[in-house]
Amino acid sequence: MKTFPFLLLIFLLTGEYVCGGVAQLAQCNAADREALLDFKMGLNDSWNGLSSWQGTNCCQWSGISCDNTTGVVLSVDITPSSELKFLKHLDLSSNDFNGTLPTFLGNMTSLLYLDLSRNDFKGEIPNSLGQLKNLTHLSLCYNSLQGLIPAFTGNLQQLAFLELNSNKLNGTLPDSLGQLSELIHLDVSSNELTGIISEAHFLQLNKLNYLSLSANSLSFNVSSNWVPPFQISGMDMDSCHFGSSFPAWLKSQKEMQYLVISNCSISGSIPNWFWGKSENLVFLNVSFNDLDGQLPNSLNLTLAKMIDFSHNHFQGLVPFILAPNAVLLDLSNNQFSGPMPSNISQMVPALSYLSLSSNQLNGEIPASIGEMKNLEKLDLSRNNLTGSIPSSIGNCPFLQVLDLQNNTFFGGIPTSLGQLSSLLTLRLSKNLFSGEIPSSLQNMSYLQTLDLSNNMLTGRIPPWIGETVFALIILSLRSNNFYGELPPALSNLTSLQILDLAENKFNGSFPASYGNIKAMTHLQNEAQRDLFLRDFYNEYMYAIKNGLELLYTKNLYLLTIMDLSGNNLSGELSSEITKLVGLKVLNLSRNHINGQIPENISELRELLSLDLSSNMLSGPIPQGMSSMSFLGSLNLSNNNLSDRIPYKGHMTTFDASSFAGNSGLCGEPLVLKCPDDDTNNHDDPGDGRKDEADDGNEFIDKWFYLSIGLGFAAGLLLPFLVFSIKRSWGGVYFSFVDATAYRLSNRKMRAATRRRI
Repeated sequence: MKTFPFLLLIFLLTGEYVCGGVAQLAQCNAADREALLDFKMGLNDSWNGLSSWQGTNCCQWSGISCDNTTGVVLSVDITPSSELKFLKHLDLSSNDFNGTLPTFLGNMTSLLYLDLSRNDFKGEIPNSLGQLKNLTHLSLCYNSLQGLIPAFTGNLQQLAFLELNSNKLNGTLPDSLGQLSELIHLDVSSNELTGIISEAHFLQLNKLNYLSLSANSLSFNVSSNWVPPFQISGMDMDSCHFGSSFPAWLKSQKEMQYLVISNCSISGSIPNWFWGKSENLVFLNVSFNDLDGQLPNSLNLTLAKMIDFSHNHFQGLVPFILAPNAVLLDLSNNQFSGPMPSNISQMVPALSYLSLSSNQLNGEIPASIGEMKNLEKLDLSRNNLTGSIPSSIGNCPFLQVLDLQNNTFFGGIPTSLGQLSSLLTLRLSKNLFSGEIPSSLQNMSYLQTLDLSNNMLTGRIPPWIGETVFALIILSLRSNNFYGELPPALSNLTSLQILDLAENKFNGSFPASYGNIKAMTHLQNEAQRDLFLRDFYNEYMYAIKNGLELLYTKNLYLLTIMDLSGNNLSGELSSEITKLVGLKVLNLSRNHINGQIPENISELRELLSLDLSSNMLSGPIPQGMSSMSFLGSLNLSNNNLSDRIPYKGHMTTFDASSFAGNSGLCGEPLVLKCPDDDTNNHDDPGDGRKDEADDGNEFIDKWFYLSIGLGFAAGLLLPFLVFSIKRSWGGVYFSFVDATAYRLSNRKMRAATRRRI
């Protein structure tokens, strides 16, 4: 089926029938021939209309038309009078079909199986599908269908499998679905459905085994003593509103293996009866609720693969969770306290992902963590853990993410971390680590994020960071005690998007080679998104902007930052920096950089924030900066800049604080006026702008001189006419001209006086 999506598109979607059976000049395409034979096998050819579909040249088959040159099949013409009434199985899934669903599908009344999923169909579900009374399987998921779920679905009494998920369907869920007594599988997740789910929606669903209503805006409204007619094995209710208490009707479910009730506004504690049913669970997700209390001291989840209690208010010690088959355990964003279980490797030996972040855990990381050989992501960030990192952690050969930031770990970074050759993300920021960066880290050739910021590390940046760790996207060494010159080798990091070396003791000049950091020389796009994706882990970055620490997550892939502020850098700012046209944030403040701002700095047209404050920069502000239309934050204060501020264009969006502390600057928005403001009366202020008085004066000037010109003409011609008619009109005429001239000249003088004040 996958080799000829265009064939069925013409046949089933356009409804166009082309004369076939005509002799063709070319031999048919072999792949098309095989696809047609596969299609024939899926039909019940009781009318013998496809008897000619044999032999090697499909272009000579009845109903087939080919391209005379290439031999590819262009159209299929099956006698329309048959209307495929005997077709029982139609699967057109995972093609590139688009347009609306054809209404004549409803004429295929023998259909038992219809799968049009994973295409790009739009529009509403046609009512004609309600004629398919024999249908047992209907899948329209992963399209762009809109409108309501038709009420006729409740009339398809033989339906056992219904998938409408991942569309744009809206309105309410029709309660007629509750009449489908044969229904086993119902999935309407990831739509735009709203409204109430009541007991009527499940009235006769005795055979229902799987139910997914997730990612909609549905609310459950069932009685507290409701007992569902079904025994469910899988249920995904993410983002459904259950009310404040844990759903009591789950107590009747004895075969449940898959349960997702995340983000359902459930509060209170989990009732004890639930833990008796948890032994059969393979997947348990109660995250993003308001659940509180303590979990049982011991949980027997021997079948569980994935366990997620995150983003609630659970308290107490981390329980002993016996889950030998679990690959994911997430207890993050709760209020668990006390130490990590010392025997954690025995509790969850097969674990790939472990997150205990954002709790109140204390003590040390148990050495047994190194026995978890399948571990890929370990997130213990934002706790009160202390001590040193156990060297045994280097025994986790598949570890890709190690996030220990925001704890109180101390001592040196263990050299054993260099054994983690598969590591992609290493976050040790906001701890008390000291010493130098161990050279063993150069073995992490796949490392993309290295965040060692806010520690007490010292020494020089090792040049091997730019020579062996080529995959780095994020490098943050902010707020340590690093010193020495910035290594030019960092420019070899072609994927580097975030370079944060602020608040250290670096000296020397800004390396001109940094203008060649490839990822900063162009705009980032959606293709970069994949570089930040980690299964069950969201890459993030804290960046300082205007003195505030901002968290970037979903849009991190679009961010490019260079922050070298708060060091001892000196020398002139190389014009090479203007090659970094993809930069969003540039902060070189609080250094000793001198010379002038590069004249072509406006080429950094994507900049959102530029901070060059508290340096020794001199000379004028480049005129081109007024065209930096994306710039939302500008700080040039406390330098030695001079001359008139180019206060035009986008520069008019910044106030005086952006330019304060530069004694040589003048003009708006500063109070200090430039020396030529009075002499030139702003006729040519250098900023390309005219005030309202100038505009008015220009208008008055034109009329003043025009009046004088007309006066001369009138003085020569009209008096003769006036006096020839009536001599007494002469006095009136000259009086009018004189008064008009006086009024215009007097208005001009008042306007000029206002300019000088």
